Amino acid sequence: MRRSVLVLLGVSLGAAPLAAQKQTEQNAFTWSGRIPSGHWIRVRNLSGEIDVTASNSDRVEVTATKQWRRSDPQSVRFEVRKFGANDEDVVICAIWNDRTDCDERGYESHNVRNNDVSVQFRVMVPRGVKVGVSSVNGAVSIEGATSEVEAVTVNGEVEATSSGGPVNASTVNGSVTARMGRFDNDEDLNFSTVNGTVIAEFNGDLDADVELSTVNGRFQTDYPVTINGRLDPRHLRARLGRGGRRIRLSTVNGNVELRRRG
Repeated sequence: MRRSVLVLLGVSLGAAPLAAQKQTEQNAFTWSGRIPSGHWIRVRNLSGEIDVTASNSDRVEVTATKQWRRSDPQSVRFEVRKFGANDEDVVICAIWNDRTDCDERGYESHNVRNNDVSVQFRVMVPRGVKVGVSSVNGAVSIEGATSEVEAVTVNGEVEATSSGGPVNASTVNGSVTARMGRFDNDEDLNFSTVNGTVIAEFNGDLDADVELSTVNGRFQTDYPVTINGRLDPRHLRARLGRGGRRIRLSTVNGNVELRRRG
């Protein structure tokens, strides 16, 4: 990733007793606002999934649901901050305690212990808005984006689709699936996990230098490639078309797949 999106220190989310009944607070947080095309909506979470879909309006809409068994749901609050030129970008954070720092650069939390509150974010974005989302314990799903996407978690699957791009996606425990259309810049792309399969899908022809790596898995590509260097069963360097941007797909336990859409 081009910037630090997540720093986590000393986090231990306690498990709830089996006898406790899960409680839910719908619409625990809502936000709606206009973000110009080409600017960011960033959402940062600590425990819970993030689901992004397309909006039919010209507004970004964010809704959060809290779930818990025994902890106080009021221990988790929400912050909205603007950043960037003319304050046209927005970051929304779920905050677990007063020792949490969260902004457009990343999320840092200390000593969050024995708190079983989770937050599920639902985000709706109009065309052209860039999307950056991160969690720690929870899946991340992005569908219907049309511009740049950054999707990160630690424990959970990541699935990120944009008809534009670029897309960068990573997790530690879970699979990564990234899909994107054509995009005009030559920025490097990174897709990574430790335990899980990594799949990247592109539309049409692709000019790029790719690096594929896995320890316990296999490589698969729908594109004709020119191998650079010796053939290594764990690390493959290859050129697609005329080469260009660098695309990295990496895992330790899982397959690495470079797919062509359509």
